[in-house]
Amino acid sequence: MARPKSASLAILRAAASDGVTTCTRLRDLGVSASAIATRCRPGGPWRRLLPGIILLSSGEPTRRQQMRAAVYYTSPGSVVSGVDALRARGVPLMPSRDIQMLVTPGRRTLPRDFFTIERTSRVPAPELDDGLPLAPPARAAIDAARRETDADRLRQLLTLPIYHGLCTAHDLHVELESGNQRGSAAVREMLRRVDSTGETYRHRLAREVLAAVPLPPPAWNVTICDLQDREIGRADAWWDEVALGWQFETARTAKSTAAINPLALTAAGVIIVRTDPERLRDSDRNIARELTSAFASAAKRRRPNILAYSNIAPFATRHRPISHRNLTA
Repeated sequence: MARPKSASLAILRAAASDGVTTCTRLRDLGVSASAIATRCRPGGPWRRLLPGIILLSSGEPTRRQQMRAAVYYTSPGSVVSGVDALRARGVPLMPSRDIQMLVTPGRRTLPRDFFTIERTSRVPAPELDDGLPLAPPARAAIDAARRETDADRLRQLLTLPIYHGLCTAHDLHVELESGNQRGSAAVREMLRRVDSTGETYRHRLAREVLAAVPLPPPAWNVTICDLQDREIGRADAWWDEVALGWQFETARTAKSTAAINPLALTAAGVIIVRTDPERLRDSDRNIARELTSAFASAAKRRRPNILAYSNIAPFATRHRPISHRNLTA
């Protein structure tokens, strides 16, 4: 078996991105076609991922290595979109079966084992991640959402990029209207529901704050009602077992001032912690102390007779309260 010198191997690895390179690059570095073929044989140290694309190891490729191979194979001008473009930015989504590649209509490239091809006249200007061309977050989310049939996963595709501050709900609406309308009905309906819950970047910051707080996970975007089902107020985060609410919206950002007015909630026995949303950006340690202290106080008193309804998927309606206990006891 042809064995390049150790110095040559170091050069080859340095020239590869994520351990993936092309036959053309290898030949430019002095590796002959026969040497490439020999090293890619079964049991050899390299592996051929796609025609002309080489993994400089014999193991199973990682998802990022597959993305790199798909980009090399479909270049020039191709862009990674869909779930993989979001995951590359840190959005915690389950991987899709195939990498979604966008190419121009005139390209003759065919899909392969681990990626699909979508020809579009609207190939976006990519955002580069160490050379990987990624579709902008709103485009990636909408491209993935058009293909999704599971309602829970569809909601994640549209809300998580907002939580992570990658785009806004308005960005998603604009992208949806700009593209092909095929497969958009379910996406449009889910976006309406996302709008109705008011899920924002602040929720993501709030989740980061709570990661350091020793409290059970709350419900999000909750409407609080009396036993006659009349709305008293709303909480951005809610611990139903102790009737504790956390509000970090303001009169400027909330859909209505009445929704965040704590007076009616306090009169009903609800304990409310209010936090200026600007403090969320700094993950203020005082917030953790305030929430922990409020939870302890709430747990000491008798839970008030109220009902609470989550507005987040599965988009509860007024006949599906968070708590199913006998509140009149």
